[in-house]
Amino acid sequence: MKKIIVLLVFALILFAGCAQNSGNPSGVGNKSIQSNSSQIAVQQPAKITILTNRDNSVPANATKMTPSNDVYPPKLHSADWETPVPMPSGINTAGAEDSPFVTPDGNTLYFFFTPDPSIPVQKQLLDGVTGIWVSKKINGQWSKAERVVLQEQGKLSLDGCEFVQGNIIWFCSAREGYTGINWFTADYNNGAWQNFRNVSEKFVEYEVGELHFSKNGNELYFHSSRAGGKGNYDIWVSKIQNGILQPPANIVSVNSAENDGWPFISEDESELWFLRTYLGSPAIYRSKKINGTWSSPELIVSQFAGEPSLDIAGNLYFVHHYYKNGTMLEADIYMAKKK
Repeated sequence: MKKIIVLLVFALILFAGCAQNSGNPSGVGNKSIQSNSSQIAVQQPAKITILTNRDNSVPANATKMTPSNDVYPPKLHSADWETPVPMPSGINTAGAEDSPFVTPDGNTLYFFFTPDPSIPVQKQLLDGVTGIWVSKKINGQWSKAERVVLQEQGKLSLDGCEFVQGNIIWFCSAREGYTGINWFTADYNNGAWQNFRNVSEKFVEYEVGELHFSKNGNELYFHSSRAGGKGNYDIWVSKIQNGILQPPANIVSVNSAENDGWPFISEDESELWFLRTYLGSPAIYRSKKINGTWSSPELIVSQFAGEPSLDIAGNLYFVHHYYKNGTMLEADIYMAKKK
């Protein structure tokens, strides 16, 4: 028997932290939860098997891109970091790795993976392998990535937008039994993620998209196209008092008429990193908090670079999308080591 679930579909594709564009390489993707997304019906087979091995999922004809054949390599605009390099093969494949999130100690890296960036969301939803994966640094070496299982075996879900703090993961998901894209949390206990909870009701009023909590949990930074901003996506911050999200404030000194989103706040809350379009493609910017005020953002990495995440040593992790002739070929996680 087939089940029908209704999903919210993003403007492009769920995994895209930067844009996929069939025309010129430009623009920013939409991976957030927004109220104006369109709805489609997707047919689900009677059973879905969640795969925990990526080895055979990437198409045989996929070409592994490298810096040597990259038409639009990431460009570093700061002398504070070394030249960005791709993460090792245990993390990157000829498929699409995206949406990196590194834990503060720099020893655990979460990311989104889909084996073929050209296939539509509906097929990603059914392939059993698209979703969140994790690699751990052991004795200085990154391990082969493993699947982060956030759904019961045999049930349908497409998960992304991960944020991890302590033993709690926040993630957005289109899944069986729910309408649209919803925010969920899960707890890590006894070697597995458990207790999946829908927490979207906390965010609906303020149209919360990609998010990042402050270290003390008292503030939530997020992007949204909600009314009152400068245009497109803006970055907002909400105080959290007694567990209740307060009305958000627009971070005016950081935002622009462009898309400003995918925020990352440093552990000491002194730096705000985010994505903005620069010369037609996604780029990474940083703002510093000086005397309580966010400074004018500075460009750090440009040319199809997005979704910054940093460890406490200041090492920068981000996604880079490989484009050629206006078509996205694949995506990798890159790292720029802090000098």
